[in-house]
Amino acid sequence: MTAYSDFSPAFVAELAIADVARAFQEDVGDGDLTAGLVDPKLRARARVVARESAVICGQPWAEAALRQMDPEVDISWLVPEGHRCNADQVVLEIHGQARALLTAERTALNFMQLLSAVATKTSDYVQAISDVPGSQARIVDTRKTLPGLRLAQKYAVHIGGGLNHRLGLYDAVLIKENHIAAAGGVTAVLHKAALVAPQARFVEIEIETLAQLSEALDAGAGMVLLDNMGLSQLQEAVQLNAGRAILEVSGGVNLSSVRAIASTGVDRISIGTLTKDIMAVDFSMRFATEAL
Repeated sequence: MTAYSDFSPAFVAELAIADVARAFQEDVGDGDLTAGLVDPKLRARARVVARESAVICGQPWAEAALRQMDPEVDISWLVPEGHRCNADQVVLEIHGQARALLTAERTALNFMQLLSAVATKTSDYVQAISDVPGSQARIVDTRKTLPGLRLAQKYAVHIGGGLNHRLGLYDAVLIKENHIAAAGGVTAVLHKAALVAPQARFVEIEIETLAQLSEALDAGAGMVLLDNMGLSQLQEAVQLNAGRAILEVSGGVNLSSVRAIASTGVDRISIGTLTKDIMAVDFSMRFATEAL
């Protein structure tokens, strides 16, 4: 299975190339019929404009799309990855083969609009809790991602300042209500996890009551997910925990509630909407052509 460490440039470049290759197979197939209308000797200059303010993300994917169609294309980013642009700002200038740019256009923009949307939403949540007095809370993603694009979306969360949760079912253990019931209780399931999955990056258990939290802590839990608890319960949970385990909150988190949740003293706030309920950022590409 795929592993990563803080999304190194080499890892991200390899990931982007693979994602773009799949996207081109889906979109281009055996060839771009419409691009065949354009003189193969024609070159073009193009600009990508952001129609709204956003955190720019997805540059490795856009570059992979452009270079797979024209290895000699000249690419100049005017807004760095992870920086916020203004509405109607030019974020990218390109010079290359007109046919290649036309074929790559939609794939490049698709990745930029999706990943910039995720990075922007993540950044909004990160900024919302950045000045909460005494809080060390981090914004965390979930597995609620587009099939086949999980790593790309988790990269976008990373660029937006968020923290990545487990990649999938294969790299960490998250024990939920049904696992607890099937295994015979909180203590039993935690002991079982230590035996069955010693290779897991972490073991986390979801609890719904303070009594369950107490039992989990006594059983040596290192990470606990507090599911759908109110603010007063969260404050009690933080006091009961007394720093023994990492406490994560999930359920019902939005921009109106996230500051209050962070103020309770929890360590992590996981939010499925970072990757699930997003609206694509509006980018457009404009061309000017020149004869060879």
